[in-house]
Amino acid sequence: MQTYGVGHIKIIGNFATMILQVPDIQNLPREELLLIIDQLSKQNITLTLKVEELTKKLEHYQHPKNSRNSSLPPSKDENRPKRNQSLREKSGRKPGGQEGHAGTTLTMVEAPDKIEKIIPDYCNCCGKDLREIEAILDSKRQVVELPPIKPIYIEYQSYVKACSCGHQQKGDYPAHVTNHIQYGASVEAHVGYFSVYQYLPFKRMSELFAHVFNLPLSQGSIGNLLQRLGDKSEVVYNAIQNHIAKSRSVGGDETGLKVNGDKFWAWIWQNTMLTFITISINRGKQTVQKLFPKGFINAILNSDRWKTHLTTYARGHQLCVSHLLRDLNYLIELESTEWAKNIKKLFKKSLELKSVNPQYDRGDPLAIAIEKEMDELLSEQLNQEKTPKTVIFYNSMSDYRNYLFPFLYDKDIPPDNNGSERGIRNIKVKMKISGQFKTGYDTFAKLRSVIDTCIKRNIQVLYAMQQIAKFNPSTAPV
Repeated sequence: MQTYGVGHIKIIGNFATMILQVPDIQNLPREELLLIIDQLSKQNITLTLKVEELTKKLEHYQHPKNSRNSSLPPSKDENRPKRNQSLREKSGRKPGGQEGHAGTTLTMVEAPDKIEKIIPDYCNCCGKDLREIEAILDSKRQVVELPPIKPIYIEYQSYVKACSCGHQQKGDYPAHVTNHIQYGASVEAHVGYFSVYQYLPFKRMSELFAHVFNLPLSQGSIGNLLQRLGDKSEVVYNAIQNHIAKSRSVGGDETGLKVNGDKFWAWIWQNTMLTFITISINRGKQTVQKLFPKGFINAILNSDRWKTHLTTYARGHQLCVSHLLRDLNYLIELESTEWAKNIKKLFKKSLELKSVNPQYDRGDPLAIAIEKEMDELLSEQLNQEKTPKTVIFYNSMSDYRNYLFPFLYDKDIPPDNNGSERGIRNIKVKMKISGQFKTGYDTFAKLRSVIDTCIKRNIQVLYAMQQIAKFNPSTAPV
């Protein structure tokens, strides 16, 4: 026997009330009937749209997008996705450091800065005085300490000499000494290092300088020093941009950020040796055309399927295979077509070929087999009604067919755009800590470009900041 709860009774009651409110349509005039039909038609449209909206929400709830089946970053994952859906295959090796890897261990130094001798004065057993007996070194231990940090004040004194001609010749101050008291290049370099590389906000950096370096430094002074360092880095920043424009392989990406509450976009173009970052008000072609008016005439441009990148002029384009595999993970979860499973296997097979041989000839049988299998997959017919999402992906692959496997034929072209994603993640880390930029976003882009380029070239970051801080644009050769 069917039982009904309070909720069921309430719904039935509401439905009964609605039925009783419907007029007897048999005796109504034609005009009123048409009006009722029009109202019911509008209500039907509204309810249909609502059902579609709820159906989409239900699909999203059952098959949510996350960092393993879409381009969403891990920080946007509502719940941790299943571990067995990772794009990374099992290597068969145990987790942790592998045998033969270069590790670092705290070791003792041969010449310590200070020696504390521990010599016994009496015997703990019988109490005999041992002060006259020669001590023999038995063992030693070392403790590593940090010395108190105190700023060094360097005073420059200008003298004058009287010449026999009557001229009073004064000594000239060095070009970098421009005021009666100022912060030197080392302070400037550390400000850039802590702000752009270590992501310290101005307030915490001010406390760091006061508490650790015993140097009071206001937030306003930090901003000024950072701006000055950014201006000095302009030459290096422009050189990076010019080299990126001429490179043979470039990856591009973009991400949103806040500047004084407004939506801005951080752009990155990079390769294995260079990183160029800029921050712009828009996410469209204007930014690319302003910075790279000729496009990338020598490069294969690696990107996701964002239209701005795909329409940027380049020697060729490469779609990020990692993005495609994540999209396929979602399609397999959602619609589970054999086509999606087969094309996923094909992409993985192409990655295996790349790992075996960085560059294939166009006539290589293995490369030909990959291309042929892709053409066969793109010639299949999919059911639009049953698998609409998969059909959209299918059409995209058909449109960008020539952008799928350029990485097989050039050792310098990576199959993914992970380098760009790693580079632009630094912007998101900065936003997580500071919330948004108030000022100085251009300076951050310049210095972060220089820092990432130095890291790729095995140049120590603080050393690079010090060299830039010492640079004097007024004395540089034209």
